[in-house]
Amino acid sequence: MTARMGAGPLRRLVVLRHAKSAWPEGVADHRRPLAPRGHRDAPVAGRMLAENDCLPDLALCSTAVRARETWELAAAQWGTPPPVRHEPRLYAADVSELLAVVHEVPAAVRTLLLVGHNPGLEELVLELAGDGLDDALDEVRAKFPTSAIAVLAWHGTSWQALAPGTALLTGVMVARGKKR
Repeated sequence: MTARMGAGPLRRLVVLRHAKSAWPEGVADHRRPLAPRGHRDAPVAGRMLAENDCLPDLALCSTAVRARETWELAAAQWGTPPPVRHEPRLYAADVSELLAVVHEVPAAVRTLLLVGHNPGLEELVLELAGDGLDDALDEVRAKFPTSAIAVLAWHGTSWQALAPGTALLTGVMVARGKKR
């Protein structure tokens, strides 16, 4: 199957898996914070998005603590962060739930950032990508680790038109910060 680049403006869905989280004893999954590595990697993800011209018009972020912290550290790397909506439906979401949230995005948004969790994000990328540049699809199939970023491009008049196989996976990056 190949991506169908149809009518309408170019839109990009940027998918960011939250940075590495800690596993403190007695802390519920939704409340788990970032680990030290996550605190190093999330700002790098923000810089990578800026350097690759992938700054969003709108961000949708899971309400889980680790996702919110990832968003805050990444967005702090930009001059003026875009609006963010903390969306409870992104936590532990499967592909159909993620796509339902994306379909609600206003048509004026050209670049959308999703900050969330695996396995849902990885499965969403693979479901939407009808094709990929270079070996991007193979990279996602092999592993979509914490702080991974996938960029999907497609043409459409609205976000409701985004469907399986209609996007082109234009890039995959993994943010890794240096230990101090």
